[in-house]
Amino acid sequence: MHSYISTPPALAETIAAFRQEPLVAADTEAASFHRYRDRLFLVQLSTPTRTAIIDPLAVPDLSPVGELLADRDVEKVFHDADYDLRIFDRDYGFRAVRVFDTRIAAQLAGEPAVGLAALLEKYVGVKLTKEHQKGDWSRRPLPPAMLEYAAADTRHLPALRDALAARLRDLGRLEWAMEDFARLEALRWTATTDGADAFLRVKGAKALPARPLAALRELYRWRDTIAAAQDRATFRIIGNEVLLAVAKALPRSAADLAGIPELPSKLAGRHAAALLEAVRRALALGEADLPRVDRVPRPAQDPALEERVERLKAARNSVAAQLGLDPGVLCARATLEAIARAAPPPKDRPGLARIGELRRWQAEVLGDQLLQALR
Repeated sequence: MHSYISTPPALAETIAAFRQEPLVAADTEAASFHRYRDRLFLVQLSTPTRTAIIDPLAVPDLSPVGELLADRDVEKVFHDADYDLRIFDRDYGFRAVRVFDTRIAAQLAGEPAVGLAALLEKYVGVKLTKEHQKGDWSRRPLPPAMLEYAAADTRHLPALRDALAARLRDLGRLEWAMEDFARLEALRWTATTDGADAFLRVKGAKALPARPLAALRELYRWRDTIAAAQDRATFRIIGNEVLLAVAKALPRSAADLAGIPELPSKLAGRHAAALLEAVRRALALGEADLPRVDRVPRPAQDPALEERVERLKAARNSVAAQLGLDPGVLCARATLEAIARAAPPPKDRPGLARIGELRRWQAEVLGDQLLQALR
């Protein structure tokens, strides 16, 4: 069972009790699949014996949750903490300390499937349903089945945490995980800043000639305005592939719209006037006002650098195979590139220690092989 927290006194009482526990599992639910404005719509917290679902719409002041996340006396258990921590930072300025991430733990344990459902089934013997995976968490009231689904995401995390910690301890890798967990404390929300050029992110946009590209820009802005006004996810107004097809066709009439295979007749009927007006605005633009795609030249390849990266990759892959780890989990390519670019090249362990991207545990496990590859 779980408790539904919808008043400030209930939140205060719950958090006060949870802060007496050694660990609390946490998860969040947003609604970017349904809403234009992504935000938190639920926060789930579980101790080994109690689960609470907090409603941020009913209790806008979640400061007690922020105090819990910042409490170093309580370990916070997440599965794939990255998004949750960034959302807490974006919406409330909350920062979490002493995090245990079961996804990272599973990766370092060499698990081939690191999704929550797969791990719970293997380690805890619990089968999760995926029925409400893309549910609209902004709706109120939430049906009991959705609340139970949300509660299940954290209810079993303490047991999973213990099982994975034991597995890592047996493998001698728990310290690896703790170092990676500590880095999660520095995660912050990073906003996208390409507002005016967001239409260029549509797949296929940069291959369009200037006039259809202008039409795509107008269509994209129209859809964004409608989605914002209705607080609906943009793809629920009209999908990117449809916008791209309309932009390519440059329709002048309803008959032209009807001839676009990617545009369903229902959408054409509902939005015909707006689509044609957006295209008309693009057709009316002067040549100087058409959008252009800046072609950034690719940096010249450095054969020596590429050779060093390949030697480092080969060394990493060999160690990863011995440990039964995915090579990217053992050491990401970006880290190998940082090592290859270092000037002067590291010649010993202290030299490796100066490369900020390389974890201490990675240097211990891989250091000799990496240095040999650089020689």
